[in-house]
Amino acid sequence: MTAAPPRFGVWAPVNGTWASFRHPDDPPDASWARNKRMVQEAERLGFVTTLVAQQTINPWSDTFDQLEAWTAAAALAEATSRIEIIVAIKPALFHPVVLAKQALQIHEISQGRSAINLVNGWFRPEIERAGLPFPEHDARYAYGREWILIVRDLLEGKRTSFAGAHFSIDGYQLRPGPWRGVRPKIYLGGESEPARALTAEVGDVWLLNGRPLAELAPLVADLTERRRGARPLRFGMAAFVIARATDAEARAAYAEALAIGRQDAAEVTSLYANADPNVVMQQQVKRYPERVGTNGGTAAGLVGSYDAVAERILAFHAIGIETFMLQFQPLEAEMRRFAREIIPRVEGRLAAAGSEKQVS
Repeated sequence: MTAAPPRFGVWAPVNGTWASFRHPDDPPDASWARNKRMVQEAERLGFVTTLVAQQTINPWSDTFDQLEAWTAAAALAEATSRIEIIVAIKPALFHPVVLAKQALQIHEISQGRSAINLVNGWFRPEIERAGLPFPEHDARYAYGREWILIVRDLLEGKRTSFAGAHFSIDGYQLRPGPWRGVRPKIYLGGESEPARALTAEVGDVWLLNGRPLAELAPLVADLTERRRGARPLRFGMAAFVIARATDAEARAAYAEALAIGRQDAAEVTSLYANADPNVVMQQQVKRYPERVGTNGGTAAGLVGSYDAVAERILAFHAIGIETFMLQFQPLEAEMRRFAREIIPRVEGRLAAAGSEKQVS
Protein backbone atom coordinates (compact mmCIF):
# COMPACT_ATOMS: atom_id res chain seq x y z
CA MET A 1 0.00 0.00 0.00
CA THR A 2 1.31 3.42 -0.96
CA ALA A 3 0.98 5.93 1.86
CA ALA A 4 -1.04 9.05 1.17
CA PRO A 5 0.67 12.39 1.92
CA PRO A 6 0.98 13.21 5.63
CA ARG A 7 -2.19 14.53 7.25
CA PHE A 8 -1.75 16.84 10.22
CA GLY A 9 -4.36 17.09 12.92
CA VAL A 10 -4.67 18.57 16.39
CA TRP A 11 -6.37 17.37 19.57
CA ALA A 12 -9.19 19.69 20.58
CA PRO A 13 -8.64 20.89 24.18
CA VAL A 14 -11.76 19.21 25.54
CA ASN A 15 -10.28 18.86 29.04
CA GLY A 16 -8.50 22.20 28.99
CA THR A 17 -5.00 21.11 28.02
CA TRP A 18 -3.02 18.09 26.84
CA ALA A 19 0.02 18.94 28.96
CA SER A 20 0.47 20.80 32.25
CA PHE A 21 -2.45 22.42 34.04
CA ARG A 22 -0.02 24.97 35.45
CA HIS A 23 1.72 26.37 32.38
CA PRO A 24 1.96 30.16 32.87
CA ASP A 25 1.12 30.87 29.23
CA ASP A 26 -1.57 28.23 28.76
CA PRO A 27 -4.11 28.08 31.58
CA PRO A 28 -6.57 25.19 31.13
CA ASP A 29 -9.67 26.18 29.23
CA ALA A 30 -12.12 23.48 28.13
CA SER A 31 -14.85 25.94 27.13
CA TRP A 32 -16.87 25.57 23.95
CA ALA A 33 -15.76 29.06 22.89
CA ARG A 34 -12.09 28.12 23.07
CA ASN A 35 -12.55 24.76 21.31
CA LYS A 36 -14.52 26.38 18.50
CA ARG A 37 -11.94 29.15 18.11
CA MET A 38 -9.02 26.71 18.11
CA VAL A 39 -10.52 24.26 15.60
CA GLN A 40 -11.49 27.07 13.26
CA GLU A 41 -7.95 28.43 13.42
CA ALA A 42 -6.50 24.96 12.87
CA GLU A 43 -8.59 24.69 9.71
CA ARG A 44 -7.30 28.06 8.48
CA LEU A 45 -3.70 27.03 9.23
CA GLY A 46 -3.91 23.89 7.10
CA PHE A 47 -4.59 21.16 9.65
CA VAL A 48 -6.95 18.67 8.05
CA THR A 49 -8.37 16.81 11.04
CA THR A 50 -9.14 17.24 14.72
CA LEU A 51 -9.80 14.68 17.46
CA VAL A 52 -12.56 15.43 19.96
CA ALA A 53 -11.86 13.04 22.83
CA GLN A 54 -14.79 11.82 24.90
CA GLN A 55 -14.95 12.06 28.69
CA THR A 56 -17.95 12.88 30.81
CA ILE A 57 -15.76 13.90 33.74
CA ASN A 58 -12.24 15.25 33.50
CA PRO A 59 -9.88 12.30 34.15
CA TRP A 60 -7.25 14.48 35.82
CA SER A 61 -9.69 15.80 38.42
CA ASP A 62 -13.46 16.07 38.52
CA THR A 63 -12.96 19.62 39.79
CA PHE A 64 -11.74 20.60 36.29
CA ASP A 65 -14.03 21.47 33.39
CA GLN A 66 -14.70 18.97 30.60
CA LEU A 67 -16.28 19.64 27.20
CA GLU A 68 -18.95 17.16 26.07
CA ALA A 69 -17.71 15.56 22.85
CA TRP A 70 -20.82 14.79 20.82
CA THR A 71 -22.73 18.03 21.25
CA ALA A 72 -19.48 19.90 20.58
CA ALA A 73 -18.83 17.83 17.44
CA ALA A 74 -22.26 18.69 16.06
CA ALA A 75 -21.56 22.38 16.63
CA LEU A 76 -18.06 22.10 15.13
CA ALA A 77 -19.54 20.45 12.05
CA GLU A 78 -21.57 23.63 11.43
CA ALA A 79 -18.77 26.00 12.47
CA THR A 80 -16.18 24.61 10.00
CA SER A 81 -16.08 23.80 6.30
CA ARG A 82 -13.06 21.58 5.52
CA ILE A 83 -11.53 19.96 8.59
CA GLU A 84 -12.37 16.35 9.47
CA ILE A 85 -14.02 15.98 12.89
CA ILE A 86 -13.17 12.70 14.63
CA VAL A 87 -15.31 12.10 17.71
CA ALA A 88 -14.29 9.53 20.29
CA ILE A 89 -16.90 7.22 21.79
CA LYS A 90 -16.93 4.78 24.71
CA PRO A 91 -19.46 1.98 24.07
CA ALA A 92 -20.33 1.67 27.76
CA LEU A 93 -21.96 5.11 27.70
CA PHE A 94 -24.14 4.97 24.56
CA HIS A 95 -26.44 2.35 23.09
CA PRO A 96 -25.22 1.59 19.54
CA VAL A 97 -28.54 2.57 17.92
CA VAL A 98 -28.53 5.98 19.62
CA LEU A 99 -24.90 6.66 18.82
CA ALA A 100 -25.25 5.61 15.18
CA LYS A 101 -28.16 8.03 14.78
CA GLN A 102 -26.13 10.88 16.28
CA ALA A 103 -23.11 10.03 14.12
CA LEU A 104 -25.17 9.99 10.93
CA GLN A 105 -26.67 13.37 11.80
CA ILE A 106 -23.26 14.93 12.43
CA HIS A 107 -22.03 13.37 9.18
CA GLU A 108 -24.84 15.16 7.34
CA ILE A 109 -24.23 18.47 9.12
CA SER A 110 -20.53 18.28 8.24
CA GLN A 111 -21.30 17.10 4.68
CA GLY A 112 -19.20 13.97 5.05
CA ARG A 113 -16.35 15.31 7.22
CA SER A 114 -17.00 13.33 10.41
CA ALA A 115 -15.53 10.10 11.78
CA ILE A 116 -15.81 8.08 14.97
CA ASN A 117 -12.96 6.90 17.20
CA LEU A 118 -13.84 3.78 19.18
CA VAL A 119 -12.26 3.78 22.66
CA ASN A 120 -13.20 0.84 24.86
CA GLY A 121 -12.46 2.76 28.05
CA TRP A 122 -9.69 2.86 30.63
CA PHE A 123 -10.85 5.37 33.30
CA ARG A 124 -12.81 3.53 35.97
CA PRO A 125 -14.52 6.40 37.85
CA GLU A 126 -16.22 7.71 34.71
CA ILE A 127 -18.07 4.39 34.35
CA GLU A 128 -18.33 2.99 37.87
CA ARG A 129 -19.47 6.19 39.60
CA ALA A 130 -22.36 6.29 37.15
CA GLY A 131 -23.44 2.85 38.36
CA LEU A 132 -22.41 1.16 35.12
CA PRO A 133 -20.33 -2.02 34.90
CA PHE A 134 -16.62 -1.77 34.14
CA PRO A 135 -15.63 -5.30 33.04
CA GLU A 136 -12.05 -6.47 32.78
CA HIS A 137 -10.03 -5.50 29.71
CA ASP A 138 -10.78 -8.35 27.29
CA ALA A 139 -14.48 -8.41 28.24
CA ARG A 140 -14.71 -4.70 27.37
CA TYR A 141 -13.37 -5.53 23.91
CA ALA A 142 -15.90 -8.34 23.48
CA TYR A 143 -18.66 -5.87 24.31
CA GLY A 144 -17.07 -3.23 22.06
CA ARG A 145 -16.89 -5.67 19.14
CA GLU A 146 -20.63 -6.32 19.22
CA TRP A 147 -21.26 -2.60 19.65
CA ILE A 148 -19.16 -1.47 16.67
CA LEU A 149 -20.47 -4.19 14.35
CA ILE A 150 -24.00 -2.88 14.95
CA VAL A 151 -22.92 0.75 14.59
CA ARG A 152 -20.98 0.05 11.38
CA ASP A 153 -23.96 -1.59 9.68
CA LEU A 154 -26.31 1.19 10.77
CA LEU A 155 -23.84 3.82 9.54
CA GLU A 156 -23.83 2.07 6.16
CA GLY A 157 -27.61 2.43 5.96
CA LYS A 158 -28.29 -1.29 6.35
CA ARG A 159 -31.39 -2.76 7.96
CA THR A 160 -29.62 -4.32 10.90
CA SER A 161 -30.35 -7.39 12.98
CA PHE A 162 -27.94 -8.71 15.59
CA ALA A 163 -28.11 -11.35 18.29
CA GLY A 164 -25.16 -11.48 20.67
CA ALA A 165 -24.21 -11.77 24.29
CA HIS A 166 -24.80 -8.06 24.90
CA PHE A 167 -27.19 -6.77 22.23
CA SER A 168 -30.31 -7.90 20.42
CA ILE A 169 -31.24 -5.75 17.42
CA ASP A 170 -34.22 -6.64 15.24
CA GLY A 171 -34.45 -5.12 11.77
CA TYR A 172 -33.31 -1.62 12.78
CA GLN A 173 -32.69 0.92 10.04
CA LEU A 174 -31.80 4.60 10.24
CA ARG A 175 -32.81 7.29 7.77
CA PRO A 176 -31.38 9.39 6.35
CA GLY A 177 -28.50 7.04 5.69
CA PRO A 178 -24.86 8.01 5.24
CA TRP A 179 -24.09 11.31 3.53
CA ARG A 180 -23.92 10.62 -0.23
CA GLY A 181 -23.66 6.91 0.48
CA VAL A 182 -20.33 7.03 2.33
CA ARG A 183 -20.36 6.26 6.06
CA PRO A 184 -18.10 7.98 8.59
CA LYS A 185 -14.66 6.42 8.90
CA ILE A 186 -13.94 4.29 11.94
CA TYR A 187 -10.74 5.08 13.83
CA LEU A 188 -9.62 2.65 16.52
CA GLY A 189 -7.02 2.99 19.24
CA GLY A 190 -5.64 0.34 21.56
CA GLU A 191 -2.68 -1.93 21.02
CA SER A 192 -3.45 -5.10 23.00
CA GLU A 193 -4.18 -8.30 21.10
CA PRO A 194 -7.98 -7.84 21.39
CA ALA A 195 -7.57 -4.26 20.15
CA ARG A 196 -5.48 -5.38 17.18
CA ALA A 197 -7.96 -8.09 16.25
CA LEU A 198 -10.85 -5.65 16.39
CA THR A 199 -8.96 -3.08 14.34
CA ALA A 200 -8.13 -5.66 11.69
CA GLU A 201 -11.78 -6.65 11.53
CA VAL A 202 -13.58 -3.31 11.38
CA GLY A 203 -11.12 -0.40 11.40
CA ASP A 204 -10.44 2.13 8.68
CA VAL A 205 -7.59 3.85 10.56
CA TRP A 206 -5.49 2.58 13.48
CA LEU A 207 -4.51 5.53 15.68
CA LEU A 208 -1.40 4.52 17.63
CA ASN A 209 0.19 6.01 20.70
CA GLY A 210 3.40 7.90 19.99
CA ARG A 211 6.64 5.98 20.46
CA PRO A 212 10.06 5.65 18.77
CA LEU A 213 10.10 4.63 15.12
CA ALA A 214 11.74 1.26 15.80
CA GLU A 215 8.88 0.31 18.12
CA LEU A 216 6.12 1.55 15.85
CA ALA A 217 7.25 -0.17 12.64
CA PRO A 218 6.44 -3.74 13.84
CA LEU A 219 2.93 -2.66 14.87
CA VAL A 220 2.24 -1.23 11.41
CA ALA A 221 3.66 -4.36 9.79
CA ASP A 222 1.53 -6.64 11.98
CA LEU A 223 -1.79 -4.99 11.13
CA THR A 224 -0.84 -4.59 7.46
CA GLU A 225 -0.28 -8.34 7.26
CA ARG A 226 -3.56 -9.11 9.02
CA ARG A 227 -5.47 -7.00 6.51
CA ARG A 228 -3.66 -8.38 3.45
CA GLY A 229 -6.11 -8.88 0.62
CA ALA A 230 -8.79 -6.76 2.28
CA ARG A 231 -9.44 -3.04 2.07
CA PRO A 232 -6.18 -1.42 3.23
CA LEU A 233 -5.93 -0.19 6.79
CA ARG A 234 -4.52 3.31 7.21
CA PHE A 235 -2.36 4.38 10.15
CA GLY A 236 -2.09 7.40 12.41
CA MET A 237 -0.05 8.37 15.46
CA ALA A 238 -0.50 10.70 18.40
CA ALA A 239 2.46 12.90 19.31
CA PHE A 240 3.42 16.00 21.25
CA VAL A 241 5.59 18.47 19.34
CA ILE A 242 8.31 20.76 20.68
CA ALA A 243 10.04 22.39 17.70
CA ARG A 244 12.46 25.32 17.70
CA ALA A 245 15.00 26.89 15.35
CA THR A 246 17.82 24.77 16.82
CA ASP A 247 18.07 21.45 18.62
CA ALA A 248 19.53 23.22 21.64
CA GLU A 249 16.54 25.55 21.90
CA ALA A 250 14.16 22.59 21.57
CA ARG A 251 15.98 20.65 24.31
CA ALA A 252 15.74 23.68 26.60
CA ALA A 253 12.00 24.03 25.87
CA TYR A 254 11.52 20.31 26.54
CA ALA A 255 13.34 20.56 29.88
CA GLU A 256 11.17 23.53 30.82
CA ALA A 257 8.00 21.64 29.88
CA LEU A 258 9.06 18.67 32.03
CA ALA A 259 9.73 20.97 34.97
CA ILE A 260 6.33 22.63 34.65
CA GLY A 261 4.67 19.24 34.30
CA ARG A 262 6.12 18.03 37.61
CA GLN A 263 3.82 20.50 39.35
CA ASP A 264 0.92 18.27 38.28
CA ALA A 265 2.16 15.31 40.31
CA ALA A 266 -1.03 15.01 42.38
CA GLU A 267 -3.29 14.91 39.32
CA VAL A 268 -1.02 12.47 37.50
CA THR A 269 -0.95 10.13 40.49
CA SER A 270 -4.73 10.24 40.79
CA LEU A 271 -5.28 9.59 37.08
CA TYR A 272 -3.09 6.49 36.94
CA ALA A 273 -4.49 5.16 40.19
CA ASN A 274 -7.92 5.17 38.54
CA ALA A 275 -6.82 3.77 35.18
CA ASP A 276 -6.97 0.13 34.15
CA PRO A 277 -3.35 -1.10 34.39
CA ASN A 278 -3.99 -3.68 31.66
CA VAL A 279 -4.39 -0.97 29.02
CA VAL A 280 -1.23 -0.80 26.89
CA MET A 281 -1.26 3.01 27.03
CA GLN A 282 -0.89 2.86 30.81
CA GLN A 283 1.94 0.34 30.57
CA GLN A 284 3.74 2.62 28.13
CA VAL A 285 3.70 5.45 30.66
CA LYS A 286 6.05 3.46 32.89
CA ARG A 287 8.48 2.99 30.00
CA TYR A 288 8.61 6.69 29.14
CA PRO A 289 8.14 8.58 32.42
CA GLU A 290 10.06 11.63 31.18
CA ARG A 291 7.59 12.76 28.56
CA VAL A 292 5.19 15.62 27.84
CA GLY A 293 1.63 15.04 26.64
CA THR A 294 -0.71 12.08 26.60
CA ASN A 295 -0.97 8.97 24.42
CA GLY A 296 2.79 8.69 24.15
CA GLY A 297 3.38 12.43 23.83
CA THR A 298 7.03 13.27 23.30
CA ALA A 299 8.01 9.57 23.27
CA ALA A 300 7.57 9.81 19.48
CA GLY A 301 10.64 12.06 19.36
CA LEU A 302 9.10 15.09 17.65
CA VAL A 303 11.37 17.30 19.74
CA GLY A 304 14.13 19.18 17.97
CA SER A 305 14.94 21.75 15.33
CA TYR A 306 12.40 22.50 12.63
CA ASP A 307 14.43 20.49 10.13
CA ALA A 308 14.89 17.58 12.52
CA VAL A 309 11.18 17.36 13.36
CA ALA A 310 10.27 17.48 9.66
CA GLU A 311 12.72 14.64 8.93
CA ARG A 312 11.34 12.52 11.78
CA ILE A 313 7.80 13.00 10.51
CA LEU A 314 8.91 11.83 7.08
CA ALA A 315 10.61 8.80 8.65
CA PHE A 316 7.33 7.82 10.32
CA HIS A 317 5.51 8.48 7.08
CA ALA A 318 7.88 6.14 5.24
CA ILE A 319 6.70 3.19 7.37
CA GLY A 320 3.05 4.00 6.73
CA ILE A 321 1.98 6.66 9.24
CA GLU A 322 -0.28 9.09 7.40
CA THR A 323 -2.23 10.92 10.10
CA PHE A 324 -0.28 12.81 12.76
CA MET A 325 -2.63 13.80 15.59
CA LEU A 326 -0.66 16.45 17.43
CA GLN A 327 -0.60 18.12 20.83
CA PHE A 328 1.08 21.40 21.75
CA GLN A 329 1.60 23.76 24.69
CA PRO A 330 0.93 26.64 24.68
CA LEU A 331 -1.63 25.22 22.28
CA GLU A 332 -2.48 28.07 19.95
CA ALA A 333 1.02 29.56 19.72
CA GLU A 334 2.74 26.23 19.08
CA MET A 335 0.06 25.14 16.61
CA ARG A 336 0.82 28.29 14.61
CA ARG A 337 4.55 27.61 14.84
CA PHE A 338 4.05 24.08 13.48
CA ALA A 339 1.95 25.36 10.58
CA ARG A 340 4.50 28.05 9.77
CA GLU A 341 7.72 26.07 10.16
CA ILE A 342 7.08 22.33 9.91
CA ILE A 343 4.28 21.77 7.42
CA PRO A 344 6.08 23.70 4.61
CA ARG A 345 9.30 21.77 5.31
CA VAL A 346 7.52 18.41 5.11
CA GLU A 347 5.68 19.37 1.94
CA GLY A 348 8.86 20.78 0.38
CA ARG A 349 10.85 17.62 1.06
CA LEU A 350 8.10 15.43 -0.36
CA ALA A 351 7.88 17.58 -3.48
CA ALA A 352 11.66 17.46 -3.94
CA ALA A 353 11.70 13.69 -3.50
CA GLY A 354 8.95 13.36 -6.10
CA SER A 355 10.88 15.50 -8.56
CA GLU A 356 14.00 13.40 -8.08
CA LYS A 357 12.05 10.21 -8.81
CA GLN A 358 10.68 11.72 -12.02
CA VAL A 359 14.17 12.73 -13.17
CA SER A 360 15.63 9.30 -12.43
